[in-house]
Amino acid sequence: MAGKATLSIKDKKTELDVLTGTLGPEAIDVSSLLSNTGYLTYDPGFQSTASCESKITFIDGDQGILLYRGYPIDQLALESNFVEVCFLLLNGELPDKIQLKEFRNAINRHTMVHEQIRNFFNGFRRDAHPMAVMVGVVGALSAFYHDTLDIKNPEHRAISALRLIAKMPTIAAMCYKYSVGQPFMPPQNHMSYAENFLHMMFATPCEETRPNPVLVKALDRIFILHADHEQNASTSTVRLAGSTGANPFACVSAGIAALWGPAHGGANEAALNMLREIGHVSRIPQYIARAKDPNDNFRLMGFGHRVYKNYDPRATVMRETCHEVLETVGAHDAPIFKIALELERIALEDDYFIQRKLYPNVDFYSGITLSAIGIPANMFTVIFALARTIGWVAHWNEMISSPYRLSRPRQLYTGSKERPYVPVEARK
Repeated sequence: MAGKATLSIKDKKTELDVLTGTLGPEAIDVSSLLSNTGYLTYDPGFQSTASCESKITFIDGDQGILLYRGYPIDQLALESNFVEVCFLLLNGELPDKIQLKEFRNAINRHTMVHEQIRNFFNGFRRDAHPMAVMVGVVGALSAFYHDTLDIKNPEHRAISALRLIAKMPTIAAMCYKYSVGQPFMPPQNHMSYAENFLHMMFATPCEETRPNPVLVKALDRIFILHADHEQNASTSTVRLAGSTGANPFACVSAGIAALWGPAHGGANEAALNMLREIGHVSRIPQYIARAKDPNDNFRLMGFGHRVYKNYDPRATVMRETCHEVLETVGAHDAPIFKIALELERIALEDDYFIQRKLYPNVDFYSGITLSAIGIPANMFTVIFALARTIGWVAHWNEMISSPYRLSRPRQLYTGSKERPYVPVEARK
C-alpha cells in the first residue's frame, strides 16, 4: 500500500487505500466505496479500472512496452519458442532443459481429440465460420474430459491447461479441413507445435510433406506475439466466466466468442480486406487522402493501436518476419502484397502518419504473413484464438489459484422509476 487518497463527496470525506504494483500507475482501492458512502464509481468500458491483480503480463502503451512475466516481447519472439513461452506464462519462470522437455512431452500426449468429437463437425454446415465451430467444439470438450473438472484441484487444473494448449491446434486445423472437404490429419508429435499445426492444416494422406521451416518459424512467432495482452476483452471475459466457478473449457469458449468480435480479434482480417478493397497500387493515393480527410469515416486498418501510443513492440518483430515469408514464398510481386508494402512505406515516411504515430501494427503484418503462408482470411481469428489460449488459461489459473470474488459489475440505472402495473384494457 502506497498511502491514502481522500475523496470528498458533498460534506463527507472518505479515505481510500492507494495500491502500488511492480510497474504501471498506482491504483485507488474503491472496493469499499459503496458500503462506506453509498456511491458507485462510473467507468464505461473499464478505461480507468483495474479489475484484478495479476503477475502475468505488463503493457505500457505510451512507451511501447509489452512484457511476459517481465521478459520483453521482442526478446521472446526472436530467441524463444512458443512452447517455452507457454511454460513461462503458465508457471511464472522460464523452464530449464529438463522442464521444457517434460512440458513438451506432456503437451504431445494430449494433442489428439476424442474420436467422437469428429461427429460434432458433421452437424455444422461446410460454410460455417470457423470461429462458430471453435466456440461450439471447445465448449463441448468438458463433456469429453469431465474427469478433470474440479477447479479446486491443482492437478485437475494443470491437466485441463495442457489439454487446451495441446488440442487447440488440432481443433483449429479440423475446422479448416472440414470447410474445404479434406480428411482430418492426425497430429504428429515428433513435430514442433507450429510445424504440427501447419502439417494438420495443409498435408493430405496422398503424399508425405513437411512444412517449410521459414513458415514454421514465422507462425511460431505469431503465436508468441499473440499469446497474451493483459486484461483485454476476451481475457476479461474468461476471468468473468471463471469467477462463477465454470470449468476451463467453458471459460475459454467464452473467450473465443469475445475474440470473435471485429473490434477485438478481427483486426488482421480487416486489414487484409482493406488491401483487397484498394485493389491496386495506383489507387493508394485516393485512400490515403480519404484517411487524412476528417470528414471521411474511412480509416486505414492495421495502422496505429488503441493501447500503443508509440510503436507496437510486436510489429517490429512481425515486420521482419513478414518480409522473410514474402521472400520465401516469392510473393513480393503479388498485387495485394505490393499494395501492403507501398502502404507500409508511406506510413513510415509520411509526416501525417509519423506525427500521429499511425505506424503499421502487428495486425497489419500478421494478416499479410498469414495470407502469404496460405491461411485463408476466415481462419485468421482462429489462429489468434489458438495462440491466445495460453494467455486465457494462465489468467484463469492465476485467478482460481488465489482468493477471488464472483465478478458482479454495477450499473448507473437510468430507466423508469417504480410504477404500478396497468391492465391492458386501461392503457391509453
